[in-house]
Amino acid sequence: MTDTPANQLIGRLFYQRSQRVRVMLAQLPFFLTVSLAALMIGILYPGLLSNSQLVVSLWLNGFLMLACLVVPWDKLHPASFLVIPYMDFFVVALFREGIQTLLSSAGMLALFPIFWICASCVAPKTAVATSTLASLLIIWNPVFQSGQVSADALIRPILFPFMMLAFAITVVVLTTSMEGQRNTLLDKDKLLRAALAESQHRELLLETVVDTVGVGVVVVDAHGHDRLMNSTQVAIHTLGRPLDIADPEEKELLLFTPDRVSLAPEARPVRRAINGESFTNYQIWIGTGEQARALSTTARIMRHDDGRSEGAVIAFHDVTDMVNALSAKDDFVANVSHEFRTPLTAIQSYIDLALEAPGLHPPEVGQYLKIADRNAERLGGLVGDLLATSSITVERTPTNMNRIVADSIASAAPGAAANSVAVDWQCEEPLLAMVDGVRISQVLDNLISNAVKYSPDGGTLTVRAWADGTDLRCRVSDTGLGMSCSEQAGVFQKFFRAGTAVERGIPGIGLGLMISKTIIDTHGGSLLLESQLGVGTTMSFVIPACVIDSSSTPKKVSPAGE
Repeated sequence: MTDTPANQLIGRLFYQRSQRVRVMLAQLPFFLTVSLAALMIGILYPGLLSNSQLVVSLWLNGFLMLACLVVPWDKLHPASFLVIPYMDFFVVALFREGIQTLLSSAGMLALFPIFWICASCVAPKTAVATSTLASLLIIWNPVFQSGQVSADALIRPILFPFMMLAFAITVVVLTTSMEGQRNTLLDKDKLLRAALAESQHRELLLETVVDTVGVGVVVVDAHGHDRLMNSTQVAIHTLGRPLDIADPEEKELLLFTPDRVSLAPEARPVRRAINGESFTNYQIWIGTGEQARALSTTARIMRHDDGRSEGAVIAFHDVTDMVNALSAKDDFVANVSHEFRTPLTAIQSYIDLALEAPGLHPPEVGQYLKIADRNAERLGGLVGDLLATSSITVERTPTNMNRIVADSIASAAPGAAANSVAVDWQCEEPLLAMVDGVRISQVLDNLISNAVKYSPDGGTLTVRAWADGTDLRCRVSDTGLGMSCSEQAGVFQKFFRAGTAVERGIPGIGLGLMISKTIIDTHGGSLLLESQLGVGTTMSFVIPACVIDSSSTPKKVSPAGE
């Protein structure tokens, strides 16, 4: 039994009613049929209305209908209503005898109570047996009343009870089957209602969670139509709406690149996601004027098992404050760097004047002035790097790495002595490489000075430089403070400072390693870090295919340089 409109109508008009209404509706067809038959007899054969059996049957029929209406069946035993159809058999028997042979089919009225009893699904075997027995009594009642009981008289009308038996069995089978299917449907309906309630609960929970997060979320189908948009995204979407368009499409929204150039339709986040792209931290601007906001967008594609796109989820994170903070920091660094240049230029000028007049100072002071001049130049380069760390360029020339290592060690010697750091360095000699000598010197100065600074309790500084085929390798190791795993993850970031350095007040601005990595990367090499908290740190770099072949010159390891 499928849940068709007809079944829904039956359920609404009968099964969903109270017990009293169902009893009344079940008895009503029998009552109306008997009443209509009595009306026809009264019109055509009014003399029969004086028959006592007919009168009793009509009164009993009305009484049973009244009982259906007034008895509180809902408060009685669920099977108590069966008294009504069993009493209907008496109505049929009396009515059949009361009209004598006028209506030969009057016995067929027994079909009504038989159907009711057998369709009630209460003790179906008993219902079949009692219905058959009642049919027998209806046809044998005249025989017993006549007093002429014989086998022939009892067998002659026996076809009627057999018909009623077959009808009763058919009704029981069909009703049992239909009731089983109905119960199955009711169970499925309960499961579906529970699943629907759970689905609605999950949908409500999802909407609440999505509306709670401070990130704009929009879900689109494969054609770009919105399927879900949280309240944060609605507010963000409003910022990009042109004044003359009430409900703009994405291609009409006021979206811009980080440089505030209008974003092309194919470069817009939703369009990229619809085209099958997944991306992270794709930055755009939305809106104009003071209401403009910077957004970091992320998209992920939803796919079927067969790989077809079902749509995408795009998240919009407002990063305006962070972008403004970074811009303010860059402006601050640029302003400070410009302020550094004026006194630094004056220092370099006076050092140059002192070096140009060697008679003004002893020879050993001239050596100190040269070191000061070289570091002043490097400081000038650092100021330039603060202004444009992303535009570092290199100019490769044949460079004596032995001299560069020796100079860097000499520059770090005062700090090493102050921290009681023993220095051990070795470099192949000659070791010529096609690199930017100034930049590589800057890298070594950064690595060696860091090793000294981060060994405040003394230790050993080890520097090695050598050729590995045509690759240049260099390693700077210390036995100082070291770094934790979390600190190592951010060591090459701009302005990064290790926690131990901050706690101990070790000076620095957190640019050295970032600049060093940029220089090595620009050379096509790689800068690597190995560190263990409390044990020490090793920084090493390799620059491929830069060593100049000097096989004709015998090599030696120099611990002091030239």
